[in-house]
Amino acid sequence: MSDVTTIKIRPNGPYLVEGPFRLIDSQGNAYTVNPGKPTALCRCGQSAKKPFCDGTHRTCGFAAEELAPVE
Repeated sequence: MSDVTTIKIRPNGPYLVEGPFRLIDSQGNAYTVNPGKPTALCRCGQSAKKPFCDGTHRTCGFAAEELAPVE
């Protein structure tokens, strides 16, 4: 596993986090994440497993496809 964390924005889907990271809630408690597996974080706001993606973006009409500026 790389020591670099990468966050990929999936078209009309979640943020996909790859690499080592910690996810902390508003009270300072850590979520359990599998360090060897990519973690999908919800962007649509409709997941029943927030902050994790459960695939609801496919049925709730979520549409967002941000692109980085090309230099």
